[in-house]
Amino acid sequence: MRRMTDAELRHSPLEDVHRRLGAKLGAFGGWLMPIEYGGTLSEHRAVRERAGLFDLSHLGKVDVVGPSSLPTIQRLFTNDARKVGVGTSQYHQMLNERGGVEEDLFVYRLGEERWFVVPNAANKDRVVEALRGAAADEAAVIDHEDWGFLAVQGPRSQEIVTALWQDVVELSFRGCRIVHHGDAEVVLARTGYTGERGYELFASASVVAELWDALTTAGAAMQMEPCGLGARDVLRLEMGYPLYGQDLVPDRTPVEAGFGWAVSFDKGEFVGRDALIEQRSGRLPSRLRGLVTRDRRNIPRAHQRVFAADEEIGEVTSGTFSPLLGVGIALAYISPGDAFEPEAGVEIDIRGRRAAARVVGTPFVERSPR
Repeated sequence: MRRMTDAELRHSPLEDVHRRLGAKLGAFGGWLMPIEYGGTLSEHRAVRERAGLFDLSHLGKVDVVGPSSLPTIQRLFTNDARKVGVGTSQYHQMLNERGGVEEDLFVYRLGEERWFVVPNAANKDRVVEALRGAAADEAAVIDHEDWGFLAVQGPRSQEIVTALWQDVVELSFRGCRIVHHGDAEVVLARTGYTGERGYELFASASVVAELWDALTTAGAAMQMEPCGLGARDVLRLEMGYPLYGQDLVPDRTPVEAGFGWAVSFDKGEFVGRDALIEQRSGRLPSRLRGLVTRDRRNIPRAHQRVFAADEEIGEVTSGTFSPLLGVGIALAYISPGDAFEPEAGVEIDIRGRRAAARVVGTPFVERSPR
């Protein structure tokens, strides 16, 4: 696959800020984004112990508004949006007709007829097109491509965010609301992808740099650090959170990935429903499992093969070193069998050498974002 040039990549409204801070920039999902600042391990520690500030402007920011907005969400995504009250949010997946995962995303209900959808960067255009195709005439789909997206994550995140908006101390886990920075609307949510308590903020490019500066000032006393996508990847994998394009892919279903809880079969028709019902009635071809190696020398990476004795039983989809555990961790699709069960011993082919590992449940580490 041809690599995109810098001129072809999309750019965050905060790119000048990142360059000034000395960030290492790299391509991600068609965008040029900060991968790290002071180092992935330092940024990981900041989020686990204090707080980190992320620029996530590469992710999509899409409003679905109008009388038919709810039916549009229901037809296209897997969960039951009828259960989402105004001021709360819900995790969803978008499937193909075979039941494979084409996207995973959060949906926030900002009003009776206003839904705010946050897809992954590489899939944003596809999700917008699908929403517009599924929407009735009275549902408007608004792509806020020029908006920025910030995340404050860590045990001290509430102190930082409430320095700007005191009343959000009452915001519950996965809650959301509209706040303001000056005259500008800000979508604020108690969500994140790190396993820590956190807040995510969506706002127009005209004010996102001011928000970054205001949050940085508020977080100075807590030693908050700017954090890149490298640290976010380690943080999410410690929690067993999947990454679209690696752990969630079009030829694997939510059932195989362990996300049956995000599928509502009782809500009526949605894309991929029939294929999932058929799969549930048979034997799963594989299941996404957690793997832990014995020591820090053996770090799993995507696409490495997994064995039970001499039989190949699966493939790693995501792998990294866990700073909290001091060992390698991974997600892998494994075929059903004796090695399928928790605590079973397996081996991972790491650069031509078999490394011992065991099957575990996720999350790999115990944290509480609530």
